[in-house]
Amino acid sequence: MKNRLVSVIIVNFNAGELLERCVRSVLDSSVPVEVIVVDNASSDESIANLRSKRLGEQLRIIDEPVNLGFAKACNVGFKEANGEFLLLLNPDCIIYPDTIERMIEYSRLLPEAGLLGCLICNPDGSEQAGCRRRVPTPWRAAVRFLGLHRLFPHHAAFRGLNMHDLPLPQHPIEVEAISGAFMFVPREALEDVGPLDEGYFLHCEDLDWCMRFRQKGWKVMFVPDVRIVHEKGGCSSKRRIRVEWHKHCGMVRFYRKFFRYQYPLPFMWLVILAVWVRFGLMACYLTVRERI
Repeated sequence: MKNRLVSVIIVNFNAGELLERCVRSVLDSSVPVEVIVVDNASSDESIANLRSKRLGEQLRIIDEPVNLGFAKACNVGFKEANGEFLLLLNPDCIIYPDTIERMIEYSRLLPEAGLLGCLICNPDGSEQAGCRRRVPTPWRAAVRFLGLHRLFPHHAAFRGLNMHDLPLPQHPIEVEAISGAFMFVPREALEDVGPLDEGYFLHCEDLDWCMRFRQKGWKVMFVPDVRIVHEKGGCSSKRRIRVEWHKHCGMVRFYRKFFRYQYPLPFMWLVILAVWVRFGLMACYLTVRERI
């Protein structure tokens, strides 16, 4: 397995039939790959089904007895990976045979790029929000919470976080952050920056990683002419309140880690309060919706 060029790490948690579809799409790649599936104690048949297909030695499955969370499970995969390049890929994604080959080409053309993302599409072909985005600083979080990005859509100080409503660039561009659904990284960059922060359980670990790559001098690049399809929510659609809890915990950790000394303390308190108010509203909404 040491001659495998790209290690594709897929963290699974009850992804159902989407997992097999994802793995098959990776195994159909035009370049050598190894696929490492780290299963976070799934309770569905996704892993049993995958094993029954006997897809070959390119596939390895690591069974975890408990749900480690996304970051820790990714890091388990990193330790087992042999590739010159690594790809973090969500199990509800489908890639094309030339996807990885083209990402390798772009990585070699852009040696300053530590993280590369691609155009992530919804099943209907539209660009998915979040595949190119701005970092949610406390100020931007306040702007979003207050709806100021809608009131002043053309003012630079009130820009929204996602960039999918902007024209698609004609060539790779540097961005502040990409989506954790597809993160392509050369091993050299990974070894320089280090693995994901295991203090995050689910959500925001990708933003954290983008920040750390940029702090180390690496660029985060968005490649618009390589596209994949992301079903989105395949692993979490049945646990919405729990997912929202971890998402909001992740945002608080993210703000405290990177911005606690850049903003006045009262402003940070207000932003964190807004995070928990938002969670409370989301939890109430989801609870009511589930009972209807």
